[in-house]
Amino acid sequence: MNSCYIISLSLSSSFFLVFVQNFGTAAAATYLNLSCPHSSLFTPNSTYDSNLNTLLSTLSSAATNSTNGFANATAGQNPPDRAYGLFLCRGDVNTSTCNDCVATAKRSILRKCQNQRFAVIWYDECMLRYDNRSIFSAMDLRPTLMMQNVANITDPTGFAQVLAKTVDKIATRGSNGGSGKKFAVEEVNLTNLRKLFTLAQCTPDLTALDCDRCLRAMISNLPKGRQGGRSYTLSCSVRFEVYPFYDVAAPAPSPSHLPPSPTAAPDPEIRPKGKSNKSIVLTITVTISLGGVVVLLSLICWVLRRKGKKMFEVIKGKSGAKELTTVESLQFDLATIQAATNYFSQENKLGEGGFGEVFQGRLRNGQQVAVKRLSQRSKQGDGEFKNEILLVAKLQHVNLVRLLGFCLEGAEKLLVYEFVPNKSLDYFLFDPEKRRQLDWPLRYKIVFGIARGMLYLHEDSRLRIIHRDLKCGNILLDSEMNPKIADFGMARIFEVDQTQASTNKIVGTFGYMSPEYAMHGEFSVKSDVYSFGILLLEIICGKKNNLYQDEYLAGYAWNQWRDGTPLKVLDPAIVDSNSRDQVLRCLHICLLCIQEDPAVRPTMTTVVLLLSSNSITPPSPQHPAFFVQMKGPESDQSTRRIMPFSINDMSLTELYPR
Repeated sequence: MNSCYIISLSLSSSFFLVFVQNFGTAAAATYLNLSCPHSSLFTPNSTYDSNLNTLLSTLSSAATNSTNGFANATAGQNPPDRAYGLFLCRGDVNTSTCNDCVATAKRSILRKCQNQRFAVIWYDECMLRYDNRSIFSAMDLRPTLMMQNVANITDPTGFAQVLAKTVDKIATRGSNGGSGKKFAVEEVNLTNLRKLFTLAQCTPDLTALDCDRCLRAMISNLPKGRQGGRSYTLSCSVRFEVYPFYDVAAPAPSPSHLPPSPTAAPDPEIRPKGKSNKSIVLTITVTISLGGVVVLLSLICWVLRRKGKKMFEVIKGKSGAKELTTVESLQFDLATIQAATNYFSQENKLGEGGFGEVFQGRLRNGQQVAVKRLSQRSKQGDGEFKNEILLVAKLQHVNLVRLLGFCLEGAEKLLVYEFVPNKSLDYFLFDPEKRRQLDWPLRYKIVFGIARGMLYLHEDSRLRIIHRDLKCGNILLDSEMNPKIADFGMARIFEVDQTQASTNKIVGTFGYMSPEYAMHGEFSVKSDVYSFGILLLEIICGKKNNLYQDEYLAGYAWNQWRDGTPLKVLDPAIVDSNSRDQVLRCLHICLLCIQEDPAVRPTMTTVVLLLSSNSITPPSPQHPAFFVQMKGPESDQSTRRIMPFSINDMSLTELYPR
């Protein structure tokens, strides 16, 4: 079924559904791809060879009785000759189909990956893998298989919005599926006559957190502007199509979406009165005709497969040069943006920063947008402008602002984003009146969303991205007050195994910069963690990290925490008997994030885990970064306070506060 995308999509919906339901279910397992790199070989007839054969036979046998489509096993005792393996069948397939797929996978993987210590093979119905190291309960994001339907979407912007919301929903549901099946599907209406079908699945041995991380990493790989696509890895998979590609029991589509079901000829003895033989002949004729179409389609698919025609685009690698060509397709002409913003009129102006101005606009199709117009004096040059395009165009997460396009014409450098109606977090948080609208449940929702967005940037996107300017002003709020991280002009890409980098050009905002970055130009994911800690502190206290009662807010918070009076720093508007424990836990996490030693700060993975689970006790924090103990001439040991370094004590090369 999957190898005939072009043919299927060119058919009417009636014939296509008949094809899917009648031909697809009877077909053998549909091969997708495999990976068995020649980096580690074993000797034929060796101990590992024997263990591997035993392992695969065990897994094949387990598939005959598997109730949840998953099993893992080992063979042998001593590494490196011990073999580990597992299979995972798609969550909707029955036991018989699962058994057939695993048996097929076993034969194919032995034939195609001879003498390989590691291998994985993907079918539409199942996945089988083995290794000479333990692979159980471990999230693996490589290798990754990405496939896309070759048909384009006529309304890519609207489709992308529906898709993003739907896959976010199934990622959440799938990751919380428990140990039986971490599997979820969802269908939503695109139009009155068309639906979107989505599926997400993890191996059941993953924790809910690892499953969620894996699914969101795969979501980031899904193709844009296509009618279907899938992203697979060793631990999870995500897929979407505009036709039903799974057999999960769900509310039936409306009759207008389905072809009339061919009806078998009724028994002559019980045929309703008045029914002529012509109706029987007509029914048989229709049934035979549809059957002929199915046979014809299967023959065409077989011929095309024999000719080697590729009905999928299989995307491998992450070459920036190749992906930049997709960015070029996002280019707007200047006249379009000028018309959308009424020639950048002051009535359409949303705000202004060190980079320039932001204007609200409306495109010709009625879509509202926010246009970021870089000023001539902006420190964000052409390189940083292109960097923001390249970065944001590749990112897809519910807690990241979405880039719609850009314009680079003459002296104008413009970025076109989705319009986020509730402005930025600082617009509410630092206003004495508007701050009251942010009760603690809403602030916690914002905190958790920001943490998830940062986790995606650091761990789960195709790239490891260091934001370098995380602050309240760069957190936008949508119509439901969901946070969206914005402004990637200063972000940097890290290699997968890269842990830190350094620069002579310090960019960002005072008060949010980690000490190692501000003083030495060293930055890493832990620099962003520090900024997140300051942002979290401001959300808890409802105040900027400025001088507060002769101390900076971070120092004041630490002093109160150390003295056992942390409630003094909390915003009175959010503290009550129901929220106090959670607020204090967040303050505890905040102080861990702003530790002086980057190695002591938690990762965003740990932050998300601490925010989502009360069963884990965070370690005790030490005094935060950027603060030293100072003792006045008349003070004693008991009256030491934490005072900030003077900015003049810092050795900064090029500082561009924004």
